[in-house]
Amino acid sequence: MKSNKKKSDNKMAKNNETDHSSINLIGAGTKIKGEINSSGDIRIDGTLIGPVTSKGKIIVGNTGVVEGEIYCQNADLFGKIDAKVEVEELLSLKSTARLSGEITTDKLSIEPGAIFTGSCTMDKGKPSPFGQKEKEETEKQQKEEVKQS
Repeated sequence: MKSNKKKSDNKMAKNNETDHSSINLIGAGTKIKGEINSSGDIRIDGTLIGPVTSKGKIIVGNTGVVEGEIYCQNADLFGKIDAKVEVEELLSLKSTARLSGEITTDKLSIEPGAIFTGSCTMDKGKPSPFGQKEKEETEKQQKEEVKQS
């Protein structure tokens, strides 16, 4: 009987672990004012006023509206965005996208029909807002290893 209890305890512990592949949804008709941070993907079909940060992908659907800032690894934008947008890898402006703001990204894809007003910087050498701390720690460790040699 003890072994059965341990198995159920293991299931409970496993269910409480953070799932980094989760998808978060802000549905159409929902309006949020504030800051959102996520380690998973986010889909916005409602309205978000404020900054949103994801270590994954952010999708702003056809009915989605974002006013503020977007920070993520990848983004697919279909809706209306009035924001500063920083994407580590690929930013895709789909044919229905209406983006007004400042873009910083490594790669940019703009479909015919998309409207973009603002500035764009494509600078691979720019420090990533997500990896900067880890990069600094790695460089510090490398310097210490060289000193010890």
